[in-house]
Amino acid sequence: MLPAKTFAAFPIAIVLAIGGCSTKEAAPTRSSSSAPAPSSSAAPPAPQAAVQPAVAPPSSTPVIAAADGETDGIRAEIQDLRRDSGGTVTLKFALVNNSSKGFGFGYDFGDDANYHIGDFQSIGGVSLVDAVNKKKYMVARDSEGHCLCSRGLSGVDPGTRKNVWAQFPAPPVDVQKINVVIPHFSPANDVPIGR
Repeated sequence: MLPAKTFAAFPIAIVLAIGGCSTKEAAPTRSSSSAPAPSSSAAPPAPQAAVQPAVAPPSSTPVIAAADGETDGIRAEIQDLRRDSGGTVTLKFALVNNSSKGFGFGYDFGDDANYHIGDFQSIGGVSLVDAVNKKKYMVARDSEGHCLCSRGLSGVDPGTRKNVWAQFPAPPVDVQKINVVIPHFSPANDVPIGR
């Protein structure tokens, strides 16, 4: 038989042995293996799909000329240039946005030289150029200097179009074709003038 002191110490020894084992199992062990250490930097982001440009619906009006914008995917489609009975010509065109970003008007399409402030959100800077007679026709103005053109224009969202217009003093009757110059677009040359 075991002495009483040994018997009382026996359960304590068992508890310590069990507790020591569980502590040893829970503690991480360091080894000199060649396993890589976890990286502290985040995983590289997954590649994102490229933003696809939106496509504006086609025009229901025939296009007689077009001009590419300085920004890829933006163009002007000239729909009509016609003489009016009052000694003016009226230009109608659409600004088409087939890019992935919208664009606004602000001062970008105004006449910078003379009407910069008044042409905010208008197309007052559009002009007609008669290359043969070396004459430039600016947008007609009312008595207060406002352009006879589309004004108060908001932006053109991706995949949309905006129809605009402007009136000009009429060139001589013998001028059958003229160049249309829209700020930030390539010139649309030899646009026929209808009657």
